[in-house]
Amino acid sequence: MMNSELIWGASFFAGALAQLIARISGLPAVVLLLAMGLLVGKAGFHLVQPDSLGSGLEPLVGLLVSLVLFDGGLNLRLAGQQLQRTVIQLVLVRLVLGLVGGALLAHAVAGLSWPLAWVFGAIVLATGPTVITPLVRQMRLQIGLSQVLEAEGLILEPTAAVLALLLLQLALGDLTGWQQVVSLLVLRLGGGALIGALAGWLLVLVLERLPEQAEGLQLQVSLGMLFLVVASCQTLLPEAGFPAAVMVGVVVGLRLDQQASRLDALIAQLAQLAITVLFPLLAADLAWGELSPLGWGGVLCVLGLMLFRWLVVQCAGVGLPHLGWRDRLMLSWVAPRGIVTAAVASLFALDLQAAGVPGGGALKGLVFLTILITVAVQGFSAPWLAQSLDLLEPALPSEAAFDAAAGLASGLEQQPGGEQVGTLKASQ
Repeated sequence: MMNSELIWGASFFAGALAQLIARISGLPAVVLLLAMGLLVGKAGFHLVQPDSLGSGLEPLVGLLVSLVLFDGGLNLRLAGQQLQRTVIQLVLVRLVLGLVGGALLAHAVAGLSWPLAWVFGAIVLATGPTVITPLVRQMRLQIGLSQVLEAEGLILEPTAAVLALLLLQLALGDLTGWQQVVSLLVLRLGGGALIGALAGWLLVLVLERLPEQAEGLQLQVSLGMLFLVVASCQTLLPEAGFPAAVMVGVVVGLRLDQQASRLDALIAQLAQLAITVLFPLLAADLAWGELSPLGWGGVLCVLGLMLFRWLVVQCAGVGLPHLGWRDRLMLSWVAPRGIVTAAVASLFALDLQAAGVPGGGALKGLVFLTILITVAVQGFSAPWLAQSLDLLEPALPSEAAFDAAAGLASGLEQQPGGEQVGTLKASQ
């Protein structure tokens, strides 16, 4: 068993090294974070063994993920009815078609039993900000498309976590049917959002009374309130802490305006630090032996899932004339899975093993295979696709000079004289 301090230290260093390489080379940071985790973990040199941390890992991961969701909520300002309608339609259509399509592919192609296939379909609904946000920011995707992708992840990530837990309980026989699943889903999502909204309102009242110069105290009070709310929700309504974290951020961001922007600058740094350590740590728990039983069926299942998103986006785009074909193509391609997906799969595999239900290892392997393929393929190709479709924001002069000096990838360089042709833009 490894020393816990060494595990955390090695995870921090591996993540920081991946971020440094990403900055120098221009490669997607999320891809390098995942690769670094595999390198130092069970699939590589066994330098990091997350299972040595025991039961303390799960609540800490939950709190750090809630920090990332809180940061996303602070920035969730969807200006304009077109943008709001786009997000709502994409989330609703994907919630239904994505769940059904993921379950069908997992059962028919990867060979999971129907109960576990439904759990897989729910887990992979999450395309969270832990992966989407750093990817779209690094490649400077147009603001409207970036907001749609980030909002989709912020809404579906907590929804997927709650739904997957309920479907797991259904598979284990703890719930009696789909009607109970739906009622508990509404209760936990609604309850978490309501508690988060109330906590956000109280936090705003406190922050408004603090002097503007006390930024450190504002940060401490915000984190204290956030972590207390998330932990309380997780105790009262399992997995409801994630929607609560998003709602706290949304309320604070909408009520404080300029003060929220200053707070977000501090929160964003902490959220990036959470991503830097969590991604390598969770990826280190994956062993190649968990992937090998899936064979080509697992690979084909993931590829089918990636292609199926194109159909989902086309259905979601019905009645949205402002969403051009370039926008739809970009939205169809960018859907990497991240930390919440990995954490939920790891936890569920342990629960299935403890209950004596076969297939837990295959479920975890298929989920991690989904993470590996989507992060690697879409992480590398998304900047190239966005540049080809002319959907990148122009670089600031200082950034362009730095990129040219460092020899970064051409997909991140400023395109002189290019006009943006994407039709989906946020209202100013």
